[in-house]
Amino acid sequence: MRGLLLISALLFAAGTTQAATSTPETQTLDRIVNATIARYHLPGIAVGVIENGKVVYTRTAGETVAGSGEKITPRTLFKIASNSKAMTTALLGRLVDQGKLRWDDPVTKYLPQFQMHDPWVTANMRVADLLTHSSGLPEGGGDLMLWPEPNAFTRADIIHALRYIEPGYSFRSQYQYDNLLYVVAGEVAAAAGGAPYETLMRREVFEPLGLGRCQVGSWSRDSVGNVAQPHYRHDGRNVPMHEDGATIPAITSAPAGGIRCDLADMLVWARNWLVPTPAQLQWLSWPQRATLQAPHMLIPVSTQRRQWDNTHVMAYGYGWRMADIDGAWAVWHTGTLGGMYSMLALLPDRQSGFVFMINGEAEDARTVLGEVLMKHFTAPQERRGVAWYADALDEQAKQRPASASAPDTSTRQPAGSAELAAFTGIYRDPWLGEAAVCPRGGQVRFAAKKSPRLAGTVMRLGSRYFVHWDDNGVDPAAWMDFRTTGDGPTTLRMAKLDPQGDFSSDYEDLRFERVRDCP
Repeated sequence: MRGLLLISALLFAAGTTQAATSTPETQTLDRIVNATIARYHLPGIAVGVIENGKVVYTRTAGETVAGSGEKITPRTLFKIASNSKAMTTALLGRLVDQGKLRWDDPVTKYLPQFQMHDPWVTANMRVADLLTHSSGLPEGGGDLMLWPEPNAFTRADIIHALRYIEPGYSFRSQYQYDNLLYVVAGEVAAAAGGAPYETLMRREVFEPLGLGRCQVGSWSRDSVGNVAQPHYRHDGRNVPMHEDGATIPAITSAPAGGIRCDLADMLVWARNWLVPTPAQLQWLSWPQRATLQAPHMLIPVSTQRRQWDNTHVMAYGYGWRMADIDGAWAVWHTGTLGGMYSMLALLPDRQSGFVFMINGEAEDARTVLGEVLMKHFTAPQERRGVAWYADALDEQAKQRPASASAPDTSTRQPAGSAELAAFTGIYRDPWLGEAAVCPRGGQVRFAAKKSPRLAGTVMRLGSRYFVHWDDNGVDPAAWMDFRTTGDGPTTLRMAKLDPQGDFSSDYEDLRFERVRDCP
């Protein structure tokens, strides 16, 4: 184990030495990164590029906290968000290699309490089915039990709640991205491996690969040090949001998106897939590596991807996406988590790839930078740069119909307690639990019992109501539609104000019923 750590460290050191030399290629990459930073006013970024198995470029810029003076370095920790999924599947692959788990084992073998909405699906759900986003769960279904953090939902709560989430399509019939089943996969790993998920991740992934800075579970911010904080854009500046306290708590969502790593470790992680050493092949066998990055569920190819990348087929493996891009086979994943964005992309046949992490609002920045870095390998003759792709995204946004955009809320007014008197009360959803819609100071407040950041004031916009969240980091706002029918209970349905809002804000899956009066 110590030998593998030393090998990884030496390989990374060799790559950074090479990257330190200015060449036409590194100058080109600098221009790409600089243009992205300037176009999107990023607070901080860390970028690494691998070519023919060697790290040929690293670049960091900006600050861990805007205005702090603490510079981003290759050892700055970022939330890698859904790039955690590939680490979770690698952990499962380790357990398969060790004979403790089989991909086609039923989930109930390890978690007898596991139930989906459909009993047949429960009985036939394999470990592999947890990983391919084809379970029948609607896109982002149940994600409000994971985010916004912190909240009081446990992994046991999630496993119990799955039986109440109505399917959006039939089992194994299509791709719809979800996070909850990766949390379940983490609990399968814990049951098969005989230790908590966090313990297994450190023991079976971080330590053998020498990922000495990667963190999962609870840890000390000050002891570890050099931790990037998320930001949002407000009035033309980057504003820190939900900065870490002295102790980083363990989070329920860790198997789906709760790991933090730095650039140095992410490059070691990436090279493990591109040019594994003999020791790394002992860590995870070729058969398991091939299984993780093989196509298991087809993903529809978007018009944009066809036009930009000449893509014909796209699929999901176990914690990885994959597609043909300009005739090259690419394997990648992205990560999004409250003011932090990441991307890790591999071109296995070329032993090349890249990784970057950003600590700010950067959805378009990630798309653009990922596209231009990919073209650096797959279409180097192409002259479209950051500005071209950024302009194309801006034009797409302008062309969206009004119905596909968030309404203007500038005329909103707080809803009076008198006008909503018939609808105030304590409501309950089968999986999110209780939420209060109760008067306070002449207004009406919404507050979810187990998710304290889901709290805000009920507003009137025209003839409709919505909840405006107190916390700027909770986005988007949510429509509130109350209904009373005959002698039945009053119900509350919710939906995103912005149809383009993050699918993890799955208000549409809530089924609130009024259960009692406000206290």
